Amino acid sequence: MNTLNIASIRRDYTLKQLDEQEVDCNPFAQFGLWFDEALNAKVLEPNAMIIATSTRDGKPSARVVLLKQFDNTGFSFFTNYHSRKALDLDQNPYASLVFFWPELERQVRIEGTISKVSDTESDNYFNSRPEGSKIAAWASQQSQIIPNRKHIESLQVDFQNNFLGKTINRPSNWGGYLLCPSLFEFWQGRPNRLHDRVQYSFANGDWAIERLAP
Repeated sequence: MNTLNIASIRRDYTLKQLDEQEVDCNPFAQFGLWFDEALNAKVLEPNAMIIATSTRDGKPSARVVLLKQFDNTGFSFFTNYHSRKALDLDQNPYASLVFFWPELERQVRIEGTISKVSDTESDNYFNSRPEGSKIAAWASQQSQIIPNRKHIESLQVDFQNNFLGKTINRPSNWGGYLLCPSLFEFWQGRPNRLHDRVQYSFANGDWAIERLAP
């Protein structure tokens, strides 16, 4: 048994501060500023984000996916439309995202509604993927129970042979989602757990900016 006292693990955050009077009035622009800083700081997988979904009756689940695009319309990622998160979204089109960049002592939470992107957008992204990733999209029945590793590797070989010398088109059960935000929260770690939290909430066609208690 690990004898480490988990409750004693602590880190004091001292790198930066966040003032609600100084943030950009556009939360997408503020996210872009922080994302660029994460890139410049060489954060490992800066586009990794936790996406939390829930069933119609409120049973939650969360996992890490990769952000593939963002602009003033929202945040996009791609997945199998038969996966657990996709089935959740069919029942309940609300979700939240979390980005955590420990190198900068920062976190961003985003909440909103999710819808599928167009077939054209899904095709364009799928066509940009490496061949191995395209084959994987065909081979994997994501979230389904399989007997062993050999099963999925055998399917991979089968699809490689099927597409040999041919264009690998996007499977119909694979594509993108767009989360359209209604709330952002930017969190900056500060000393003694008195963290800075700045929230943007959308109402009446505009973004309200407020500070939250840590």
